[in-house]
Amino acid sequence: MYNIYRCRAPYRGIRLSTLYIHTPKGIVSMKHTALKNLVLSAIFLAIGLVLPFFTGQIPAIGKMLLPMHIPVLLCGLICGWQYGLGIGFVLPLLRSLLFAFPAMYPNAVSMAFELAVYGAVIGLLYAHSKWQCVKALYKCLIPAMIAGRIVWGGVMVVLMGLSGGAFTWELFIAGALLNALPGIALQLILIPAVMVLLDRTKLVCFTRSSSQPVKETA
Repeated sequence: MYNIYRCRAPYRGIRLSTLYIHTPKGIVSMKHTALKNLVLSAIFLAIGLVLPFFTGQIPAIGKMLLPMHIPVLLCGLICGWQYGLGIGFVLPLLRSLLFAFPAMYPNAVSMAFELAVYGAVIGLLYAHSKWQCVKALYKCLIPAMIAGRIVWGGVMVVLMGLSGGAFTWELFIAGALLNALPGIALQLILIPAVMVLLDRTKLVCFTRSSSQPVKETA
């Protein structure tokens, strides 16, 4: 876990209070961390907007790769659950407004809640994980994927009910599992691979509860 402390320093006769956080990479200010997370979140948002254009070119399974899920999950892991929740909720709605895909109702609205849960759950679980490593990633990623699909199903039931339709159990299984299998497999492979790469480049460090870096062999 990180150690956070407050430092007061005079500035032109005014005592300013700044929060600092001790990480495996050294001591950084909370202002610096917040700014970095905002920048990274904007990058993940941009990736989520353009990535479907590329995956959509893949025949047969392009639309089943769930491209908007990947940057949201990474945002929750790297920036924190608050940023993952925010980017997850905004991304499908903004993409629907800009490119008319996915359709705003009910697809983009239901996806907003789904992706918000992905980003929030994976970020929250990973932040409170005793170890931050590949094994911990899977322990956070899989529950997030399950929780997001459950919320998506619940929202779809409400939205379809409001429009006079019905969201059946068969539709839920098809949308949450059968049609999503390529995307699920991609996330289970790509998310840990990206995090391992970031760890090896020291951009994001795997840690233990004692704040010591963890060396990964995978």
